[in-house]
Amino acid sequence: MTQVHKNISRSNHSRARSAPLLQCAQLRAGYGGSQVLYDVSFSIYEQEVVTLLGRNGMGKSTLIKTIIGGLRPQQGQIHFAQQAIHRLAPDAIARLGVAIVPEGRLCFPNLTVDEHLRAFAAQRNTQGTPWSAQRIYQMFPRLQERAQNLGHQLSGGEQQMLAIGRALSTNPRLLILDEATEGLAPLVREEIWQCLEHLRAAGQTILVVDKYLQRLLTVADRHIILEKGQVVWQGDSATLAAQRHLWQQYLSI
Repeated sequence: MTQVHKNISRSNHSRARSAPLLQCAQLRAGYGGSQVLYDVSFSIYEQEVVTLLGRNGMGKSTLIKTIIGGLRPQQGQIHFAQQAIHRLAPDAIARLGVAIVPEGRLCFPNLTVDEHLRAFAAQRNTQGTPWSAQRIYQMFPRLQERAQNLGHQLSGGEQQMLAIGRALSTNPRLLILDEATEGLAPLVREEIWQCLEHLRAAGQTILVVDKYLQRLLTVADRHIILEKGQVVWQGDSATLAAQRHLWQQYLSI
């Protein structure tokens, strides 16, 4: 069985046995008088890895900001674990089990690696094995080697590992990665992909924004394409791999 067909099987199984973990319905959002999102609707199920795709400026970051409470939607609803969250503050949404690895990583320059992991530690997901600092170090041995280094003393790749580890230390139900491998060297980028594969195997629900479609096809169950603030396509990895015209139409630069 090919990797993309394995993804389909797992995705179908998740949908068959549960209600959506995250459900966005008819979302409209923007800044001031400028509307960015137009009636965006999609769902993510437990244990799925879903990508958010589209060229720059198509509304991906605005959608992420709206989901995590940084931007109040003008219209529509967001439900997480069957609870309405579209009027909640970001900290309340985080406490429900939504964690983000932000674009730019945003590591604290004056905290050590170990302090990052311990300061954010929480138990927001009672399913599966908890993400302790030791378990995070097992996934990212380089972070353990740098445990007493300050945030500003890490390389870009190490900061990205730390940002992922920091988010995992909250034991989230949904992990969001915004521009997961942006600006990383190819070898470090591959380490991040392997990390996502490990998290997927462990049953972590993930929404990821990235541009490396060929690699995303092997990691993700389903894909959502945004064009000018609208969902123009949703489907599984096998279908997207076969429909190359979508790559040219919506994803090529």
